[in-house]
Amino acid sequence: MTLRSRAVLVNASLLAAAVVALGPLVWMVSVSFMAPGEASSSPPPLLPRAPTLENYRQLLAQTRMGRGFLNSLLLATAATLLALVFNVSAGYAFAKLRFAGRERLFRLLLGALLIPAQVAMIPLFLLLKSMGLVNTYLGVLLPPAANIFGIFLVRQYALSIPDELLEAARIDGAGEVRLFWSIVLPVLGPILVTLAIFTFLGSWNDFLWPLIVLTDDSRHTLPVALAALTREHVQDSELMMAGGVITVLPVLALFVVLQRYYIQGLLAGSIKG
Repeated sequence: MTLRSRAVLVNASLLAAAVVALGPLVWMVSVSFMAPGEASSSPPPLLPRAPTLENYRQLLAQTRMGRGFLNSLLLATAATLLALVFNVSAGYAFAKLRFAGRERLFRLLLGALLIPAQVAMIPLFLLLKSMGLVNTYLGVLLPPAANIFGIFLVRQYALSIPDELLEAARIDGAGEVRLFWSIVLPVLGPILVTLAIFTFLGSWNDFLWPLIVLTDDSRHTLPVALAALTREHVQDSELMMAGGVITVLPVLALFVVLQRYYIQGLLAGSIKG
């Protein structure tokens, strides 16, 4: 097989994989513009006969969906900010600050990554209940505020910061806060964007934990509100697809805009760490 034939085969395989991956998403968008009942015909059409925005108007008229969108936006933004504060500080400490038991504690945290998140949900829920945080936004925000994977990600990237640079700043009289703010954070820029995207996407798409903690319908996030709407309109495929588009579109746009920094942070962390 010639080099050109191999290139054609590889490109064809990548194109086929892209079609398989993007096909359901494209069809979801197409169905969201169909008239009610059009997607239920056999065989289902690939494109709407007469595109309409009625599904989106009906969906946005639902108070639950609009409130769910605002709740998701608020919680995802707050969770991202909290994760940046705690994970970056802890990751830098594990990488560059010396304290007793540092390595043992870090290995213990890595071991905790092997425990499925679902296993910890019951004791975590009971703990939040004893603190009076059930059915509160704070109860949703506290668990992802300090994520082990986020700490690991920042720690691996922070290892690439030369110790000589930090020592020179200390010799020049810079305190630890000034050193962290003026030197460490600018160097950690790419991994901060990567961590922010990870956290925002995880919080936005999280369904199980908000469903467990939030009992009030007015506090439900968008995925939970969409699931509740599905139970009420189980036959309205077009309406459900419109809800799916509204759920996916913000995070997809965020990833497209920041993908360059996201990939840069991952590659730099893997190479330098």
